Amino acid sequence: MAKSISKNVTIIFVVFLISFLVVAESQKFSRNLSQRSLGLKKEKLSHFRFYFHDIVSGPNATAIRIVEATRTNRTAATGFGDITMIDNPLTIGPERTSRLVGRAQGIYTSASLNEMGLLMAMNYVFVEGKYNGSTLSILGRNPVMSAVREMPIVGGSGLFRFSRGYALARTHSFNMSNGDAVVEFNVYVLHY
Repeated sequence: MAKSISKNVTIIFVVFLISFLVVAESQKFSRNLSQRSLGLKKEKLSHFRFYFHDIVSGPNATAIRIVEATRTNRTAATGFGDITMIDNPLTIGPERTSRLVGRAQGIYTSASLNEMGLLMAMNYVFVEGKYNGSTLSILGRNPVMSAVREMPIVGGSGLFRFSRGYALARTHSFNMSNGDAVVEFNVYVLHY
């Protein structure tokens, strides 16, 4: 009987040891860090204002339709399903010749059958001053015909690492003959 108890204790110990090793191994996947260890101090709120130039016409277009949903374009005036790739200039003023502060790089797609509603997935890549090389990422809905559109800032890199916030878009001008648009963006971002 003593051998049987000893054998059971050994089995329980081995099972416990294996369970401990499995749990210990899974803990290597993640760990808690202090914000200071990553250089994160006090969070601040910044406001940026710039102009987004969506140039769809001419030989130097910065917004190119890469997918045209021919099936829905015959029946939906919204262009539902179209996808456009962008590398649009961001400038300090509404004129195309205004000082460049960055580029909006990414895609937008028509995501609504009944209205001009775009899904925006883009990065603002800054090239000006201390923000040079830093990015802000936007992923959200843009109901184009609304006077003011709000889209979330979902992250960033460089000086905007761990950022969050929102962007307000207002159409500054739209050329009905060629489709080019200038959009004023006011961006409010929490970052470290």
